[in-house]
Amino acid sequence: MKIALVSPYDFAYPGGVANHIISLGQHLTEMGHEVKFIAPASSPITTLGDRFIHIGKPRAIPMSGSIARVTISPRLSTTITTILNEEKFDIIHLHEPLMPMLCTTVLRMSRTANVGTFHAFDGKGYNIAKPFSPMFFKRWFSKLDGRIAVSKPAKEFVNKYFPADYNIIPNGVDTEHFSPNVAPIDDFCDGKLNILFVGRLEKRKGADYLLKAYQRVKRVFPNSRLIIVGPGTRLRSKYEKQVKQSGLEDVVFIGYTSYDELPRYYKTADVFCAPATGWESFGIILLEAMAVGKPVVASNIDGYASIVTHGAEGLLVPPKDDERLAQALITLLTDETLRQQMGARGILKAAEYDWKHVAQQVLAHYTEVLKKAPQRETFSLRKMIVEDLGKLFSRKVRANDKTNPSP
Repeated sequence: MKIALVSPYDFAYPGGVANHIISLGQHLTEMGHEVKFIAPASSPITTLGDRFIHIGKPRAIPMSGSIARVTISPRLSTTITTILNEEKFDIIHLHEPLMPMLCTTVLRMSRTANVGTFHAFDGKGYNIAKPFSPMFFKRWFSKLDGRIAVSKPAKEFVNKYFPADYNIIPNGVDTEHFSPNVAPIDDFCDGKLNILFVGRLEKRKGADYLLKAYQRVKRVFPNSRLIIVGPGTRLRSKYEKQVKQSGLEDVVFIGYTSYDELPRYYKTADVFCAPATGWESFGIILLEAMAVGKPVVASNIDGYASIVTHGAEGLLVPPKDDERLAQALITLLTDETLRQQMGARGILKAAEYDWKHVAQQVLAHYTEVLKKAPQRETFSLRKMIVEDLGKLFSRKVRANDKTNPSP
């Protein structure tokens, strides 16, 4: 099977959707299928070789409490048409398929079977994408032959706007890569109790609440450390200033770390903390920490609660509540046996989400879609132009008739 995996987001910038797509593509390739990746990129993607097809230049667009790095150029049609006609994919799998402009243009030009995976869980809904109207979204949604949501919260969110049948197939985790057997970071193996945060330094990730909570933790456990891993510029400077002004010690900002190095940071942690304030449809970072055998303290939001059972693999606390967050961290730091028990349960839970299982589910969905997908005529740019010119001419004729009625 020849498969296109399409991302609207900058493939050169780390993020959950891009990591999801790369892992899925690798496992589909190992299963004997031909996979190509289509996405914008702000810098060359060399690791994927000729399997990566670069379309569009990404721009940073504020969206849903985050920054989406997407291409907004409307002049993608010719390039996409040429690629689709040359490659002749059996399946085009679009992630966030209604994200303008790359995904919606691919849907418009596609004449093959289309599958869409919906990752987002956003209280503001699809009206955030102004000036694109609901009719714009519905037009391209109708071209999806298969629909996947990564979690029940993601399904409920998209189903409010586009009622349909959705197959819930979760994000996966590579349990061979994120393994309890990896080596920790030597510099942090000095006897201190390590709390780890992993994520982009954006407001919705809740690092500011963790810093407030850590002030309480530090008073109880002076021999502790907070390690913050993840990219960020403006907010990192703000947080560093906040730490300095408060006199809080043992807060280490690592910045961006590679995928290869990330499991070692999880291994270094005694407790992993994810204090996001909302808008998380899933908890891939929770799975990564659990796969390495670490107990979790996380916000009790829909996306996280679908992964972690309170009292089993970790503790869930109300979002934006730094006092309750501190109490949960102190509870786990106090009890090494509890940490080990939760870590062991986390390993078992993460195994259920191993990419080997998830990729099989996706492939089975492809097979069902191909059985039912309608046959679409081969796309012709010339035909489209002729049809559009014909419509334009008809509108002008009707307008002229109204302006100059017959005697």
